[in-house]
Amino acid sequence: MGRVTTAADDQDDLAQLAKGGRTNTMGFVVRLIARIPFLIIATRLYGAESLGRFASALVLIEIVALICSLGEKRGLAQRLSDGAGEDRSAEVNLVYDGMLLALIYSAIAAAVLLVFPEPMFPNGMNSTWDIWLVATIPAFAITEILLAAQAYRFDIATTVRARAIVEPWTISIAAGVFFYVPGTRDAGLALAFIVSIYAGLLTALWPFLRTYGLPKAWQPQARAMLAMSARAFPIVGADAIERGTRLLDIFILGLFAPPQAVGIYYAAQQIASLPQKLKTSFEPILSPVITKNLRIGNMEAIAAQVRQVGFWIIAVQLGIALVLGVPGEAVMGLWGPDYVAGTAALAFLLAAEVAASMAVVSESVLVYIARKRNLAISVGIIALQAGLTVALILAARNAGLGAGYEAAGAAGALMIALAASSLVKALLLGRLLGAKVSNWRWALVYAAGAAVVVGYAFTWLPEWIELVFGVPAVLGTYAAVIWRRGFDEGDKVLFRKQVVPDPATDLP
Repeated sequence: MGRVTTAADDQDDLAQLAKGGRTNTMGFVVRLIARIPFLIIATRLYGAESLGRFASALVLIEIVALICSLGEKRGLAQRLSDGAGEDRSAEVNLVYDGMLLALIYSAIAAAVLLVFPEPMFPNGMNSTWDIWLVATIPAFAITEILLAAQAYRFDIATTVRARAIVEPWTISIAAGVFFYVPGTRDAGLALAFIVSIYAGLLTALWPFLRTYGLPKAWQPQARAMLAMSARAFPIVGADAIERGTRLLDIFILGLFAPPQAVGIYYAAQQIASLPQKLKTSFEPILSPVITKNLRIGNMEAIAAQVRQVGFWIIAVQLGIALVLGVPGEAVMGLWGPDYVAGTAALAFLLAAEVAASMAVVSESVLVYIARKRNLAISVGIIALQAGLTVALILAARNAGLGAGYEAAGAAGALMIALAASSLVKALLLGRLLGAKVSNWRWALVYAAGAAVVVGYAFTWLPEWIELVFGVPAVLGTYAAVIWRRGFDEGDKVLFRKQVVPDPATDLP
């Protein structure tokens, strides 16, 4: 039987979601600013071919590291929530259990890739130093768990510092430094990535130790570790496939297209993935709220939170997509004339992130209440994407089109697959919760239409005017319309500091 909840309980959850979302949205803005120097350095100094080989290598590294983190980004919240009522030391030990298991799997995975590195480098290596990218697997996995543990205590600021400030600025600075050191020029991108991942790990570790401390009377049990692995499998699979949909296209491009096409696509993806980072802004703070309401059986509150957060995400994502997509040629031209060919890929990738918003929010609940069905849907979606990607790349090649069209084909396949994922997962979640979960509102169309008209007018002007004045004009037009036509009082809570009523002053 579920505990009866009050409106104050649900509003307090909304307060936590809004606070975490505000913090991570600011982190998104910081990350956007920090990503630009790295893209300039990578595209202008290293070139499309070196960037393409680096991107192909990262595909396997990121997927393996995500698997080794055992889905703790979301699973840890449920384990700690199920253990509510235990003493603090038991809670701390639960976190260390996850870290130990992640280290074991990471060490095994890194050793296998050291012996069999070929899958990481379908287009060859920039330098012999590239093989040491495997050293980032344990650091990445442990960082995920540390940040999930902090998020359970509603500390999102640590995630912002690690992921939006330290990592992107470190890789930008290091890539520039290594390029001008003769002995590391060819390996600069790989070495910069390694340094950035370990800098992020240290950034997450310090506040974690202050919050949780060291384990006490900790005795890991092999049987419990195996049970944890088995329980984590559906979440790991869903996480790996969700991330894999963003990396499969690069992997297939690496197999079927030249390194230059991969480099152009990667540059476009780095811009388009910024809205994806915003989408994940709510995931760490959403998991504790969902697991709490699942424990007390408050399904209607979960549906309301999915609708609310889903609309927040798609509204902001659509605005970002328009700001980056309408002046797409000018944006891609910032990285050099060779990258303008990736404008169509950028447009498809931005549309894909908007289409994926409902899938991500739905999955944040499905991984707890329908793990196997969610995993089965994800497997079907990634299979659909793989087939479409190969077909569209080969079609572009057979038609004699350039690398930009091959990149656009991969991006188009991703957009179709993610749209299908959102539709299917939202329908399943709505049926399981017995309530509406859709984040769609017609105000999105009105706001997007007005922004496109304004942005199109600026495309007739010189590129510097389009970027300096056109981008703010597009953003301002979209924001004004969506605020007036789309945001009700419940939505506007995202922008307020005080969202929980004070019973002493707010009388009915």
